[in-house]
Amino acid sequence: MRTLISILLATVLGWSSAGMAAEPLEVGYMPIIPVSQAFVALESDRLAEAGIKDPELIQFQNGPAMVQALLAGQLDIAYLGIGPAMVARAKGADIKVVASNIVEQISLVALGELAPYFESGEQNTAFSRFTADKGRKPVIATFPVGSVPETVLQYWLRKQLQIDPTQIEVIYQGAAQVQQSLLTGAVDGAAILEPVVSISLDRLPEARVVASGSQMFPSQPGAVLIVRESLINNQPELVQALVAVHADVSRLLREHPEQTVAAVKRYVGGGRLPEAIVKRALENSSAHFIDDPRKIIGGTQAMHDFQAEIGTLKAHVDLNELFDTRFYEALDR
Repeated sequence: MRTLISILLATVLGWSSAGMAAEPLEVGYMPIIPVSQAFVALESDRLAEAGIKDPELIQFQNGPAMVQALLAGQLDIAYLGIGPAMVARAKGADIKVVASNIVEQISLVALGELAPYFESGEQNTAFSRFTADKGRKPVIATFPVGSVPETVLQYWLRKQLQIDPTQIEVIYQGAAQVQQSLLTGAVDGAAILEPVVSISLDRLPEARVVASGSQMFPSQPGAVLIVRESLINNQPELVQALVAVHADVSRLLREHPEQTVAAVKRYVGGGRLPEAIVKRALENSSAHFIDDPRKIIGGTQAMHDFQAEIGTLKAHVDLNELFDTRFYEALDR
């Protein structure tokens, strides 16, 4: 399969499919809707002319696992959450955020036993009323500590609902595991993102979204596109081309999500999800595919300060050092 990085290398450096192949780049991603830009770009007809060696595509189930890969020197390019990106930078990874993917991506899905408590009273008493009736705390699944979903869940509990987070039992899992926990009823809900939200609502008639992204953490930054500083220094033309493609496919995801279903379907859910589910997830997310990195700096600062407050970010991160907006700024808009 011809891929984005291979094609960009050939295009930017002027190589043909018969020319010398470049060393493959390592590209990390998660099989989730918030990084749909990667999937649409990888399958884009506009990029199908070159044919040099494919990059090494590495799939992860959560952002913190990607942090470990970055710290180990893996991954030249990655699509991951802004929370893990801050953690990686704080721990010394030479990475830059060059584009945003999405904002307000996390929702709280509640299953049949828990959902009625959000429909029949104040949200900030839903968990305590559940516990009083059921004799146990509600169990909520989300990604590992330091991830965007976990951070948004904590922010919602502490800042929005203003309740003690120990009112719930949190279990930390990867995307596939959270989905399985919801579908089997092993948990009462999840702070999670697409396509798990749409899958859960489709397969579990009593499931409800009881808090949207804007309710849980207004203007929350989500997934971002990061590249190694060494790649920026050695091949700035490649990074510029990558950001240009990213912006183009972001616009397509916002304006015509139905045209991206086939490309995204190949990567999420192991390629086995029904088209209708992928289409619904993309349409639900379309307005949130914000690619301009400058638009998430304020939200990133808020997330940074909150993570520092609760102790999941151990070191200060200079956002001026984390973000490199010049490639996006250079685009002819």
